[in-house]
Amino acid sequence: MDALMDEAVRVGRDRAEAVPAEPGPARRVRGPNKARPWRRDPEQAVAVIRLDLDTADPVVRGRVERLFGAAYSLKRAVVGTGAGRLAAFRAARRERKRVGAAAVRDRLGLSRPGLERAAYRHLDRSGHLRHHVTKALALHLADEAWTPMARHLYGDARSRRAGPPRPGRWWDFRHIPGRARSHTRPRKWETFRLHGSLTGHLAAFRHRHLPATNVDHVLAVPPGLSVLAQPDRMSVPVPPVRGGRKDWWGHTGALVVVFTGPTLGELAIPVRLPQGAGRWPYLAHYLTDPSGWHKLDLVRQQDPGAPGGWRYEAHLMILGPGYAGPATRARRAQVGQLHRRGGIDANVSNLAAVSFPTAGTGQVAATKLTLSAAERQAAVAAAVKARRRQKALDRSRRASNTTRYQQSKRQTARACRREQAGLAARTVHLPGGARHTRANGKPLDAYRGDTLSGSYRRVRAAHAAAGAARTRSRADRARRAAAAITAAHGANLVVEHCHIGAWHKLWGKAAALFTPGMLVAPLAGECAAAGGKLRRAATRPTALSQRCLCGYRQPKPLSQREHHCPGCRLRGDRDLVAAAIAAFVEHTDPDDPATAAVNLQACRHALRVHGQGLQEALSESTVTPPKPHQPRAASGKTRQPPTGGRCSAKRRRPNAAHPRTRPAAAPTATRPRREGASQPRHGP
Repeated sequence: MDALMDEAVRVGRDRAEAVPAEPGPARRVRGPNKARPWRRDPEQAVAVIRLDLDTADPVVRGRVERLFGAAYSLKRAVVGTGAGRLAAFRAARRERKRVGAAAVRDRLGLSRPGLERAAYRHLDRSGHLRHHVTKALALHLADEAWTPMARHLYGDARSRRAGPPRPGRWWDFRHIPGRARSHTRPRKWETFRLHGSLTGHLAAFRHRHLPATNVDHVLAVPPGLSVLAQPDRMSVPVPPVRGGRKDWWGHTGALVVVFTGPTLGELAIPVRLPQGAGRWPYLAHYLTDPSGWHKLDLVRQQDPGAPGGWRYEAHLMILGPGYAGPATRARRAQVGQLHRRGGIDANVSNLAAVSFPTAGTGQVAATKLTLSAAERQAAVAAAVKARRRQKALDRSRRASNTTRYQQSKRQTARACRREQAGLAARTVHLPGGARHTRANGKPLDAYRGDTLSGSYRRVRAAHAAAGAARTRSRADRARRAAAAITAAHGANLVVEHCHIGAWHKLWGKAAALFTPGMLVAPLAGECAAAGGKLRRAATRPTALSQRCLCGYRQPKPLSQREHHCPGCRLRGDRDLVAAAIAAFVEHTDPDDPATAAVNLQACRHALRVHGQGLQEALSESTVTPPKPHQPRAASGKTRQPPTGGRCSAKRRRPNAAHPRTRPAAAPTATRPRREGASQPRHGP
């Protein structure tokens, strides 16, 4: 029987080879470029402006929601196809050894063009996706899916590879990429396009108290006044009609985002601009010159107050420098004229900066940033609200999925007592125990399969919106802090090259409260904008916190926050002294932190020249640590420690193996020193 089957297969193959294939229509492909392709200059600045889209109209909002749904379905299908090809690539071990990994990738289609063709096939085979998504948009989604797949296939400079790509959750799908416009052919802009002008938008929605002026005249309007008066539900502007079709390229009225190509027809979304006069110079800088518009992406953000629970934005990428106000430009010009060299010492709970003049006479400047009492109280209140929302989310999930959670110990004991008493068992509507898991600790049912109520989704959206607002507030605080530091200490600063992620592992709560990484990141941009540079120094060759300006080196534990040198008798805050030493760090290669070294000769010279001023700067800027929190008793009075009795006699024995229970060293730094006494020896 097997022999007959093999013979039949052989005969069929011979017939297929003998019969010539019918010539079909040749596949249309785009030939090579006739001219030199356009490329962006790497030195050219790039800025992004966020434009709010008005989706109050149910028809427009429904089209946008279906567009995001179709884009997510297509991307999920492409990622699934890529994951299957990756699994086949890993399984073909013998073939990779025989013909090579590149040949196996070509056979499986593990490349950017291969994923693009897979996206085209998914789009053609599905009838409903063509109503909302175009082939150009499918091309961009396939390119985004290929990026994490390439990081998994090919290692980086350190031969490290990322994990396998995953499609992600629907709630995390926020971004639909667009295609950049052509800078060689006019009116060549696929997928999302921005039509209209700022002058036309001003003419359509000008405030009634504002005289009929152009864009340049509105720049003189003082902040605090309204320039625009846009309605709650904006209507789609009507473009001119030429040749029986809408001519969006000739539209010069209000700004609108247009998406053409799907079978349901074009999608036009009106743009809502900020209405205050304070934001008008910012808009005029970006929107008055359409030749700088490069790319437009569609983004959505969770917003409980918006219709449908989502707020939609258009992120417009512009080839050009970002906006800087007159006050910012004047401040950066003054920073460029400051002839100072400074150092930064970033800590878990504070940031210290010290600078010295490099030319002429000047004083030592010292600054130390910490969280104020109001900021701490606001952070505590925000943490309390976040915990309440998390508890509400947990209760809602448990109430909607009672069969997937165990009962708590109290609920189980109560059920046992009722059973022993002969009473009927009560239905537990809110189990308080852990989730049902397997022997390895994994849940029996995945969390993605849980039933979620409407209140759960609303609270989750409010929680995400609060977190985003808190992040924006911290970023604004970091920008203001960077501007203040550069204005006082100049644009040439040195900071330690530390791994802040390790700080979060050790002091997660304190680091998340102060966010030292967010404070250091804007400093590089401010220094570069003022004509300077923020250099990074490795911690091992410099050891800033273990040194003194006189050159004396003494190991100090983290619990010792005061610096006292027995040689030069310099006293001050530990972080400020480290920042002062960082000001005299020099690099063989400014881009390589490992080439940093402390110039001890310059440190000693600064100590001799600015001796008294340096001592005052390091002493006056020292911040007193806050008092420890004292718990309150049930009656509302402050609980005081006992003064006598058996409890007061008990003392915890110091354990030399545990660093937290070691006895504190004697405070020799504050002990008066006799005349003629020998210098004490510290350290090795």
